[in-house]
Amino acid sequence: MPTITPFLWFDNNAEEAIDFYSSIFKETATISVSRHGGGGPAPKGTLISATFELQGQTFMALNGGPHFSFTPAISLFVKCDTQEEIDDLWEKLSAGGEPGRCGWLKDKFGLSWQIVPSILNELLQDKDARKAQQAMEAMLRMDKLDIQALKQAHAN
Repeated sequence: MPTITPFLWFDNNAEEAIDFYSSIFKETATISVSRHGGGGPAPKGTLISATFELQGQTFMALNGGPHFSFTPAISLFVKCDTQEEIDDLWEKLSAGGEPGRCGWLKDKFGLSWQIVPSILNELLQDKDARKAQQAMEAMLRMDKLDIQALKQAHAN
């Protein structure tokens, strides 16, 4: 069966990004690394590409240069069970980056993330359209999502 692996193109800071993400998530692993051997455009030992895992998801990273950059059209969606998880990931991933609306943020490498409570779908897809709408309206006013405030809006 085919495997889908997100492939992340970095300017020349892929190794820094992998180290940064690995310091934030609990379950991480570097699977493989390819480095320049010298005699080329980059100094010997500089990372070319790497395969790594975060929370069981495999990623590939490439130091591809400045030709392409990340866009919010693609984001990494992270479900969190607790407010503490949301707060922790939001603080760490947005450091040096840019907070956005509705649980979105851009990290210091320009990669977009969505830090979302696992209960959000349940609240937004409630059979009671009024409750779902109230939760949606509350979410639209938030940057970092607040589970208690979403539940409260849903219940009113």
